[in-house]
Amino acid sequence: MSPNRPYLLRALHQWIVDNDMTPHILVNAEVENIQVPVSAIRNGKVVLNVDPAAVQGLEIGNDYLTCSARFNGVAQSLFVPVFAILAVYARENGQGMMFADELSKQGGSDDDGGSDDSPRSGKDRSHLQVIK
Repeated sequence: MSPNRPYLLRALHQWIVDNDMTPHILVNAEVENIQVPVSAIRNGKVVLNVDPAAVQGLEIGNDYLTCSARFNGVAQSLFVPVFAILAVYARENGQGMMFADELSKQGGSDDDGGSDDSPRSGKDRSHLQVIK
């Protein structure tokens, strides 16, 4: 099946807007091919206001999010791979959803933080992670 993240992003964005709140996304800014203002990046992440009043031409596709937004009065084009989006939430109350950071998956690593002496390895290894 195709990834559900873009569908959830579109649905949650619409839900937040329909409830007269301001949708924000948290983005892993360390992903390759991302286009966000460097000045907005804090600790490798960036929070973007994706409210229809704040951006123009917002498109949340299956592979990427694009739009134009103003930063310090200067219009800039944004390009964010969907897998780099870590969360979508309403600014006013924090309601929304967080997603797993898939940077390691995009880099080709299947390491889930477990030990290397696991009896399950390679293709037999589960895609689920233990959260402590």
